Amino acid sequence: MTPPMDSALAPSPPPSPLERFLSVFTEVRAGEGVTALLLTLDVFLLLTAYYLIKPVREALILAMESGAEYKSYMSGAIAVALLFAVPAYARIAGRTQKHRLVIGVTLFFTLHLVLFFFAASFDAVTPYLGLVFFLWVGIFNMMVVAQFWAFANDLYTEEQGKRLFALVGLGASLGAAVGSKIAGVLIAPLGTMPMLLAAALLLAGSAGLTALVHAREAGRTKAPEAPVASAKTPSGGAFGLVFQHRYLLLIAFFSLVFSAVNTNGEYILGKLVKEDATAAVASGVITQAQIGDYIGATYGDFFFYVNVLGVLFQSFVVSRLVKHFGFGRAFYVMPVIALVDASLSAVFPIFAVVRIAKTAENATDYSLNNTTRNMLWLSTSQEMKYKAKQAVDTFFVRMGDVGSALLVLLGTTIVDFGVRGFAVANVVLVLVWLLLARGILREQDALRRAAPAP
Repeated sequence: MTPPMDSALAPSPPPSPLERFLSVFTEVRAGEGVTALLLTLDVFLLLTAYYLIKPVREALILAMESGAEYKSYMSGAIAVALLFAVPAYARIAGRTQKHRLVIGVTLFFTLHLVLFFFAASFDAVTPYLGLVFFLWVGIFNMMVVAQFWAFANDLYTEEQGKRLFALVGLGASLGAAVGSKIAGVLIAPLGTMPMLLAAALLLAGSAGLTALVHAREAGRTKAPEAPVASAKTPSGGAFGLVFQHRYLLLIAFFSLVFSAVNTNGEYILGKLVKEDATAAVASGVITQAQIGDYIGATYGDFFFYVNVLGVLFQSFVVSRLVKHFGFGRAFYVMPVIALVDASLSAVFPIFAVVRIAKTAENATDYSLNNTTRNMLWLSTSQEMKYKAKQAVDTFFVRMGDVGSALLVLLGTTIVDFGVRGFAVANVVLVLVWLLLARGILREQDALRRAAPAP
């Protein structure tokens, strides 16, 4: 479904008013505006739906006895579940047209939300619903976002993607911010479980937009759309593709490492927030009974600044950084910021410093890093986009969380790391991250040189 390259034999038509407006955020050329906007709205609905679902997930599992402990164990359970879910997805992809794959899987998860809503009314189910739903969300949120970006990668050439993904990523940033706000407003009057029905409507809307984008773009190619299959697929399916290709393997380990760094950073921040709240009680600023509200308000402010900065970065920084400095330099920005964050946390392990550094890191992660790591797939085959990307963006990212959980277990029960110890561990991991980034860029150049001339 990749559109043809611009013809040098005919003058390009002028951009429409929509395209001139969208060019505030990135370079949008004539004929690209409507599809880019539809994709932006598509991922906006996906992320808004997810952020309506998140508080339901937290409410259900934390209402269970030992729910907080169960949460810490679920990363491993989700990783195991993905070992089965990813190959199943790859098998379906091998015999399904790609737009039907994306639409069908989205509607499949939409149906589950309705079923969970009704299941909550049965007393025999409710004792286990929190665990089942937490596991389901861990699979759902990663798979639907990964397949959306596979679909977007398949629509665009590498040149187009490096321009337009900054705009599409804006939809994800806005969806996260808007979804969080809507959930906060609606839960009180509607209750927790009705959020699932609202999310189901948004997911259905996302599926409809995917169908609309496909219908618009289908006329650009004369070849009939085929299932995502190849005679060269290794016996290991999606995971086999990853381990067969050095470029994909480097992306997989890059995803694992950046996920571990981020999760370690969240642990460091959480530990310092708790220490700050305890100090506030000791100094008489708040009472012991107010500690929960104090922590909640602190995180509320943190998420607000992260979301605002993330949207601003995505709107006005990402596309310009890639355009003027090149993809390679832009790809290094996130690990450099993470290295500064980890180094500051190691030298100054105090809440005020870590809060500022982590705000900058998370805002960059949600904007620039999210966009550039999806750009990595523009130079890959269709099969890699739909199959290998599922393995990388789900299992390997989740294994980064598992690795972080194991490090926390080691650093709190066997060896007393403290905040400084975990920060030093992150410094080491970020240095590995930088080496992986260098390898990825080298392999990407090799792929580009080996590609047949258009």
